[in-house]
Amino acid sequence: MNRRELLVSTAAFLATTPAPAAVTSNQRAPGADIAWVSYQAEAMKTTGTVLGPTYGPFLVENEAINQSCVKLGTAGDYVEFTVTAPANTLVVRYSLPDAAKGGGLNDALTLYRNGEAVREIALTSRFTWLYGEYPFTNNPSDGKPRHFFDDARIKELTIVKGDVIRLAKSGHGAPWCIIDLVDLELTAPAEEQPAGALSIADFGADGKGRSDDTEALRSLLAAAAKSGKIAFVPAGDYKLTGDIVMPSHVTLKGAGMWHTTFVGDEALYEQPTRRLRFKLTGEDSQLADFALIGKVKYRNDSEQNDGIFGADGRDCTVSRLWVEHTKVGMWFYVCRNITITGCRLRNTYADGINLCVDVRDSTIENCTARNTGDDCFAIWPTPADQGFTQQTSTPGNNVIRRCTGQAPFLAQGASLYGGAGNRIEDCLFTDIGSGSGILISTTFPTSDKTTDNNFSGISTVRNCLLQRCGGYDHGWTWRAALQICLQRKDIAGLRISDIAIEDSLSDGVSIITPQELGATRRLSDTVLERVTVTNYGLGAKDRHGLWVSSNVAGSVKLSASKLGDVKNDSPNFRIFID
Repeated sequence: MNRRELLVSTAAFLATTPAPAAVTSNQRAPGADIAWVSYQAEAMKTTGTVLGPTYGPFLVENEAINQSCVKLGTAGDYVEFTVTAPANTLVVRYSLPDAAKGGGLNDALTLYRNGEAVREIALTSRFTWLYGEYPFTNNPSDGKPRHFFDDARIKELTIVKGDVIRLAKSGHGAPWCIIDLVDLELTAPAEEQPAGALSIADFGADGKGRSDDTEALRSLLAAAAKSGKIAFVPAGDYKLTGDIVMPSHVTLKGAGMWHTTFVGDEALYEQPTRRLRFKLTGEDSQLADFALIGKVKYRNDSEQNDGIFGADGRDCTVSRLWVEHTKVGMWFYVCRNITITGCRLRNTYADGINLCVDVRDSTIENCTARNTGDDCFAIWPTPADQGFTQQTSTPGNNVIRRCTGQAPFLAQGASLYGGAGNRIEDCLFTDIGSGSGILISTTFPTSDKTTDNNFSGISTVRNCLLQRCGGYDHGWTWRAALQICLQRKDIAGLRISDIAIEDSLSDGVSIITPQELGATRRLSDTVLERVTVTNYGLGAKDRHGLWVSSNVAGSVKLSASKLGDVKNDSPNFRIFID
């Protein structure tokens, strides 16, 4: 074996060993199973103005997929495309301007099929636009805008292959409307009530989104716990105004994420106790086949999270949920063996899914996240300081698998912040204009006087594809598409393999310690194998395929990798190459 060692502070290096992309012949393509077809606005016929590609903070293009979108400036302006597969539902990702003093504006699009108007699509910017420094405000005068996009969700359509779809600005409530993309999906009909199940319809639920169905749902769950039967919620809209605590050994099932929808009450949503929140606090609770549409308009980290909240849950599953307009999609404390699968996280103000305090043996699989306000997916084993059971050993053995993350307006596609033997595998992260596709970091606290949950054992990242990642982290700096950030503590035991990085906005891979710390951190027992970097520096000049900052110590081993230009600015860091 020929081993070379890079000791110089600056080196231009191109690995000579051929390296495969992230997918080999016996592997599936990275990312979640996608049931819809996305049509990008910049590729459509339009009378509007194509914006981008443009990179950098506080720009609407940077939060768009492909960093490009289309601006419709006057009523009648449109985007138009030909459908390639049948569909009966539509999602349009759009941006409207904010009101001059905040609070949002309303407007509309008209949906045409083959030249005939089908329906109006109501748009609003009430749930977008943040300003200033983290955790942000709703005041436009604070500047530094972000969180530009929202989704409109339309169902009960009839669209066949070859149809021509047009979306035209039809309202006058906003001076412009920006379109990023349209998702078309052929969804299954609403599921029928399972044999022997109890239905919320028998407990006085309105199901039309007008009356408060909180007590009806609580009564349904209590009866299901007593009888051992499934709690079923048929197609409809159900308003909830308080916590839903899931009993142990109960399954709550809807008719499908497009058909059964729990909605928050916008008038009450500034009260944290009146929000849309399902709590998993027992054993063997099951949530499946419905949507949660909250009404949050700001981020306040001192308030408890809404969405799905795990607190001492054991052996629970969360399957095929759509979670939108909540602070977080899902957040877990002191949980064991939680399985989250087939879920969609959209337009949240913080993380999509976070496995946080003392979570072990849990899996996030086949999920998608778009336009989250923090990490799409994260594992953060912070100490158990939230009033829950004190941990007895290091949390870990969690996995983020076969997931897709896109376009968060803050933070990363997926992050590991410590723990024992956690993994990210078979994932796709695209258009991360605010940070890394994948971040391995000691930025956030994982220890206290009695507990140390820093990285231990072997942490694994493998078979992932990162496209157009490595953006500008507001209040920080440019992050690499894949970054190892040694901030509070050293890191050891990383195995990173079969990673393809394409069109990074800044560096492809970086190993850094923030300069302002004035301290050196150490990386050890770390291997990068079959990592390829194809094109970098789209948004920032003078970037590298691999960059090591000046105050990192330790070493990394590169094997069968093709990284492009390598720059090692640290006299205390060594790069070994097989």
